Amino acid sequence: MTLLVDPTYLKDFTQAVFEKMGCPADEAETAADCLNRADLRGVDSHGVARLGGYIRLWEKKRLNASPTMKIVHETPSTAVLDGDLGLGLVTAPKAMKIAIEKARQAGTGWVAVKNSNHYGIAAFHSMMALEEDMIGISMTNASPLVAPTFSKSRFLGTNPISVTFPAKNEPPLVIDMATTTVANGKLEVLQRQGKDAPPGWAQDKNGHETTDAFVLKNGGAMLPLGGDRLHGGHKGYCLGAMVDIFTAVLSGANYGPWVPPFVAFLDPPENPVGDGIGHFLGAMRIDAFRPADEFKEHMDNWIQTFRKAENINPENKILIPGDPERELTIKRQKEGVPLSEPVIEDLKRIAEQFKLTFNPVQYA
Repeated sequence: MTLLVDPTYLKDFTQAVFEKMGCPADEAETAADCLNRADLRGVDSHGVARLGGYIRLWEKKRLNASPTMKIVHETPSTAVLDGDLGLGLVTAPKAMKIAIEKARQAGTGWVAVKNSNHYGIAAFHSMMALEEDMIGISMTNASPLVAPTFSKSRFLGTNPISVTFPAKNEPPLVIDMATTTVANGKLEVLQRQGKDAPPGWAQDKNGHETTDAFVLKNGGAMLPLGGDRLHGGHKGYCLGAMVDIFTAVLSGANYGPWVPPFVAFLDPPENPVGDGIGHFLGAMRIDAFRPADEFKEHMDNWIQTFRKAENINPENKILIPGDPERELTIKRQKEGVPLSEPVIEDLKRIAEQFKLTFNPVQYA
């Protein structure tokens, strides 16, 4: 059974849960907005379905609901932010605001974050720069579930990258991608649906290709973007490594196999090499490079040109990065966010735990 739920209702419920956990109202709203944006954009693996995961981390005292974030190192265009073990849904937007302010003054702003937690969808943070007519960049490292090329060791996370570019009359170009074939949440969706994973997504504990959606629970690993060496998996490995270094080696967070797992039933590795999870946020003022109007006119031209690329199959229209998510956001704002039965049951349990009500009305 799938229920179509009013996204505003979901956001209000999620915010109420974060406030019950002890988040200040403004930070609870930011965190709820991040999860809600994921659901609207069709990234269901990172939306309200993730709420229970944050609660379990909080119960294990691995997440600080009311952090005191502070800048521990700074230059005119850079900073390192200590997230005080807060929600990444809150620490990353804080870091992006700092990056944007630095970009206003210096042309570009770059903030590395340590001592944080899972930060939701990467695009939520990079898109903040669009509101200021800037280019935005967002990266994070994540639970070590990915094997480097030729290995069966789980040393990297899905380590997403998001870059956003404003345009003049066209919608902004929004890139948001994991450095693995898919995000881990896609496997979780398949698990809830009782389906197998496509070939090329993961390998078993011995390094052999598998379609088992539960492979990570059985000692297996996800594959870098591209899959095996023959299909360019070594390039995905390089991208994941790049994110790990920008977000953690540069900030002082944990990297590689020392990154704390998102699931609360696994303890963080012993002898950590840093503090918490790491993020890297950037904002670039366009006129630090060329007049903003010129750039945006050429962005329009770039987008319009690529939309006119010749189709291999006329049934498949040529897409610009961000098109599917933008179109789905419009659709879901009108028709509601689809929630599967397992997610609905989980939200009901959460409501009971925090003495709240979860009784959404099916959208017409």
